[in-house]
Amino acid sequence: MTLAAVLFDMDGTLVNSEPLWEETLHELAAEYGGTLSDAARFSMVGTDMVTSMTILHADLGQPWRDIAASGLRITELTERLFARGLPWRPGARELLAECRAAGLPLALVTSTERRLVEVALETLGRDTFAVVVCGDEVGGHTKPHPAPYLRAAELLGVDVTRCVAIEDSPAGVRSAVAAGAAVLGVPGDVVLAPELGATLAPSLTGVDLAFLRRLLAEDLAVQDGEPAVLGGRPRPPALG
Repeated sequence: MTLAAVLFDMDGTLVNSEPLWEETLHELAAEYGGTLSDAARFSMVGTDMVTSMTILHADLGQPWRDIAASGLRITELTERLFARGLPWRPGARELLAECRAAGLPLALVTSTERRLVEVALETLGRDTFAVVVCGDEVGGHTKPHPAPYLRAAELLGVDVTRCVAIEDSPAGVRSAVAAGAAVLGVPGDVVLAPELGATLAPSLTGVDLAFLRRLLAEDLAVQDGEPAVLGGRPRPPALG
């Protein structure tokens, strides 16, 4: 039952970057002569760029727009804001520091593209994570597909079922649960339903290694004797 690694989402989990994304999405919508709805914005949280731009175009009634061009424009706008530094989510910096001090392997698993992640790492610390898996590095299998978390565990050389993943979005929770990790959900802008299969906490304040080890132990204990569904989460599916 040893905790092998902790796998962190980035936007909304470690850093409060969602308001910056919202600012640039509204700016792009205005450039296109429209207004982004709240429902469309919330449905983008935790998704990759292609999905987000598809939602944006549909919401504006402009499905004919080029997804790649819109994605590039959003990246340009967001990069400027990221470069100013990113605000930490409560308790995130302290938890990272404790994990690092204990020598526990850490991975960053994000739907954000590498170009913006490189900027965010100026805030997060380039030596904080042994592995960084970005949204444009998983062959199109982004969250909620399990591939990002399975890839992170593979690169770390650990069993994903001995990892705790920390997420803030439904798409991210579904990805980590499907991969087979124990999941801590820390909701921010979007509500996380208990039936998604994550243990929920109001924030990372007060979350420490002892808490994560207990979460994993309880998750594994529930699995014993269950042939198909483990503690509300499915066994890792085969990728194809």
